[in-house]
Amino acid sequence: MHTDILIIGSGVSGLSYALKTASSRPEIKITIVTKADKDESNTKYAQGGVAVVTDFKKDSFEKHIADTLRAGDGVCNPQTVEIVVKEGPERIKEMAQWGADFDKSDSDCYDLGREGGHTENRVLHHKDVTGAEIERALLKAIEKQPNVQMYNYHYAIDLITDQSQTCQGAYILDLKGGQVIKISSKITLLATGGCGHVYKNTTNPVIATGDGIGLAHRAKARISNMQYIQFHPTAFYSPKSGQLPLISEAVRGFGAKLRTKSGEPFMYKYDEREELASRDIVARAIDNEMHLHGDAYVCLDCRHLDQQSFMRHFPNIYKQCKDEGFDMFNDLIPVVPASHYLCGGIDVDQYGQTSVKNLFAVGECSNTGLHGANRLASNSLLEALVYAHRAAMRSIDLFEEKDFNNNEINTLPGSEYANNNHVPQSEPIEDLQIELQIMMSDLVSIVRTNDRLKKAKEKVQEIDRKVRNIYQTSVVSRELQELRNLVSVAELIISQSIEQKENRGAFYNKDLDFNAKTIIRN
Repeated sequence: MHTDILIIGSGVSGLSYALKTASSRPEIKITIVTKADKDESNTKYAQGGVAVVTDFKKDSFEKHIADTLRAGDGVCNPQTVEIVVKEGPERIKEMAQWGADFDKSDSDCYDLGREGGHTENRVLHHKDVTGAEIERALLKAIEKQPNVQMYNYHYAIDLITDQSQTCQGAYILDLKGGQVIKISSKITLLATGGCGHVYKNTTNPVIATGDGIGLAHRAKARISNMQYIQFHPTAFYSPKSGQLPLISEAVRGFGAKLRTKSGEPFMYKYDEREELASRDIVARAIDNEMHLHGDAYVCLDCRHLDQQSFMRHFPNIYKQCKDEGFDMFNDLIPVVPASHYLCGGIDVDQYGQTSVKNLFAVGECSNTGLHGANRLASNSLLEALVYAHRAAMRSIDLFEEKDFNNNEINTLPGSEYANNNHVPQSEPIEDLQIELQIMMSDLVSIVRTNDRLKKAKEKVQEIDRKVRNIYQTSVVSRELQELRNLVSVAELIISQSIEQKENRGAFYNKDLDFNAKTIIRN
């Protein structure tokens, strides 16, 4: 199959990029592949909203930039922060034009929420399902573009690169038909989301297995800041592994308080902003309280909040807790930190281009420099919109270049998957994935140590050997490919954690805290 642009992933990044390129260049062919339903992505589960300056009387670009830099703890790229913050309002106007409905107040102004790390109310939202609303609007707009074709249940196995490190497309597994196909493309965009399922507990959907990072790593693209994994402080506690329901940070912005299992407040001990401190501080505070008291969780207290107003803002979160047997107006809600967001990823320039020619990356799988060591709440959807636009504009420029259009795609290498024969797997893939997730959760989690990282490196190498052996003899499957990508992600997180020599943002190594007064960064 041949296409002009191949997009891998169907979240806000991939869809908005597709919409921009398709409408600007109706003569080019755009193909989107996604490994599940077209609306299944990390975008869909983004509750809080989009952080963007819209009220210039109370807020300013300078305040948003300062809040982002503070959260990023000295690791952000200041130029990237300025680009995203200042270009954000224009991208939000476009989203509204495409049909996204953001909540407004009685005065017909945006009803702006506030989350941890923000000094002003600047978070646009659609109740507590903002990501799903953005996804709905984008999919509806995409359907009107005749030059965009979408293939559900098609999984990217590997990128195709030539000897000059130019990406020429990808090998794609048709999950329903079982066949591996080659798709050649002039431009390939990775918009594959995060890697939450490298840990035992995560707020991410089951599709978040670090696929784009695995693909880029095997194609020898530069990848950095993988040590900065953001743990969301308030996932609904469950003793089971897998995706945990998220209780948005906006709930704390609305006034909810954190308490120990016995009902005692504790955030005042860790930061003057208390519940509105940045996520790294709140997550480590919760982790510390759990260890101090030997509890499996802490509690979120919403009992004092105005019920009518709360239900207007968070109807789905209320229902979610109710379904789990907890009434937010009568009960303390058990919460625990869970893997939530990757702040690093595939290195890109300010137009989303990776170090591999004709390969772009946008969204959570990319490292733009916006988030630094710790993402400011609700900055991710904004980054996705801004960088999808920039990547689209750069792609459109490439198609204007005579040399680019005249370049013939080289003969693609023969597929190593041509003989995709069914061979029994020597060891259950699911068991190895669980082993990897438990190891990462025990040794490379919120608080790390040199000894734990050394053990993790040895363990992941052992798991990697087993996966490589299976890969040589077994049928290509989604499960095996996901495990392969998760192992690559784990190796990168561990190796870059070992290289990190100071505590920053979401990264905390107890052995690097020379004051040793507390495990919390004040």
